[in-house]
Amino acid sequence: MREFEGKAAVITGTTGIGRAIALRLAEGGARVLACGIDVSANHALNAEAERRDLPLRAEAADVSDPHSVQSFVDLAVRELGGIDILINAAAIHPFGSVLETDPATWDRCMSVNVGSIYLMARGVIPEMKKRGGGRIVNLASVQGYACQSGVAAYATSKGAILSLTRALALDHANDHITVNSISPGSIRTPMLATSAEHFSPEVPLEQVFARFGAAHPLGRIGTPEEVAELAAFLVSDKAGFCTGSDFLVDGGLLAGLAVR
Repeated sequence: MREFEGKAAVITGTTGIGRAIALRLAEGGARVLACGIDVSANHALNAEAERRDLPLRAEAADVSDPHSVQSFVDLAVRELGGIDILINAAAIHPFGSVLETDPATWDRCMSVNVGSIYLMARGVIPEMKKRGGGRIVNLASVQGYACQSGVAAYATSKGAILSLTRALALDHANDHITVNSISPGSIRTPMLATSAEHFSPEVPLEQVFARFGAAHPLGRIGTPEEVAELAAFLVSDKAGFCTGSDFLVDGGLLAGLAVR
């Protein structure tokens, strides 16, 4: 299906879920400009887009820096002619309790995970208004609802995304801009691999992934492509009456109580 023919999309994050969403929207016919700070990931995404002849390109940008974000938005407007879709997927995942997290790490986490959404929205929403509306999807996490120990900054940032999503949705409903978020559970991404290595460095990665998966009622971890399909729905015409909501892709993780 080429349900996004004629649409222009910008995406932050070029690894894991951001990468999968960029490819999915491009497959659907959207012209996509993605950005990330990981140069090697940008090159890999560009190579994949070229191999599959997709209208997708990744550029380097620091989504926590206002000047870098505005330069990226300006580039997108010049090259795409406007912006219809914004996906905020860029994130970092520091570890530690509040006592174990130094102020610089805390501030960096908030700047990347939450501040980037604020900056991208400030840059993109005026462009969407020129086109009569748009779609925004922010990547949150189940950790915004219930978190494990030792992830204070990350969990706080994801909870903030849920509130920011609602605020954006209410403030721009009259502009015909819908704003929703997605909260994934454990998804097979480089970030999840880093988490596995942090909490269980002595255990083979696939064994840790299996343990993570066993905590989900469906008995496995998810894939970036499964998250990308929900994102594709939320930015499609079919989701025109969805705004201000969070959508779980968590294999049933938050549906039950950890009581046996």
